[in-house]
Amino acid sequence: MTTVEVVRTYLELRDPKELRPVEISAPDVRFEPKPSCSPADYRALYAAVGGQWAWRDRLAWSEQQLAEYLARPGVFIWECRVTDETAGYFELDRHDDGSVEIVYFGLIEKFFGRRLGAAMLTAAVREAWSLGAQRVWLHTCTLDSPRALPNYIARGFKPVRTLTYTEEF
Repeated sequence: MTTVEVVRTYLELRDPKELRPVEISAPDVRFEPKPSCSPADYRALYAAVGGQWAWRDRLAWSEQQLAEYLARPGVFIWECRVTDETAGYFELDRHDDGSVEIVYFGLIEKFFGRRLGAAMLTAAVREAWSLGAQRVWLHTCTLDSPRALPNYIARGFKPVRTLTYTEEF
């Protein structure tokens, strides 16, 4: 067992004007909603994107827990597609307090370096605002891609809180 100190950073946007967008004009790049994402499809996205970053929370959920979560009316899954391949995904959760959380967000490694992350974050934020968000927020940590936090800040997100904890592997 290895113990690692982790720093989690919470970030937010409070106004749509704070977003610094990046657009992708490549016709083979699309962001597609998955309105009836099955647990199996969700697990495939989650593992493909998060496997290298120690994402494991949702892997512990039972099939029933995951199906119930995905069926909630405030949960939205979007897939990034490049031609016919999955490049990544984002997950939004509309909360009762009027905020929309970008719960999970990421790309598969082979798609790094193409500005897809910046464009996908732009799409995620725009979709969050279209859901009536009063605030869009997310969190990342030092176990995540070293590109994550700089991307969030570059798109206009402001850090609002940090939390340090330990994780065992």
